[in-house]
Amino acid sequence: MTETAKTSPLAEASPLAVFQAYLAEGKLAYQHDTKTGRAVFYPRVIGPGSGNPDLTWRTSAGKGTVYAVTVISPRGEQPYNIALVNMDEGFRLMSRVEGLPAESVQIGMRVRSRVHHPADGQSPYPVFETEVA
Repeated sequence: MTETAKTSPLAEASPLAVFQAYLAEGKLAYQHDTKTGRAVFYPRVIGPGSGNPDLTWRTSAGKGTVYAVTVISPRGEQPYNIALVNMDEGFRLMSRVEGLPAESVQIGMRVRSRVHHPADGQSPYPVFETEVA
């Protein structure tokens, strides 16, 4: 699904507000630079390198590959991972991979996103799970 910033009801909102509105709907969105044909992430006002102010919004299919991962082991707490994920649409984001031990996440692992809605009312954010074939 593609929406242009010009026709979106959120056209007057900041790129971050638009991104968060998509997350609230359970969708991972990113911008597309019509001049370069490249995906743009983190949400921006103008395209990096092109200066293009006419970025369009697209919804990600949510599939990607772990590019890098590290495990954090705080004293007295469960270890957790921080992963950089290359999304199939051509952008990279940082999050975590859930549903398996932190140490089991591997570079090259296929993952899919889902939107986590914190119980404490904080803003939703994307997390990943292993992709089931």
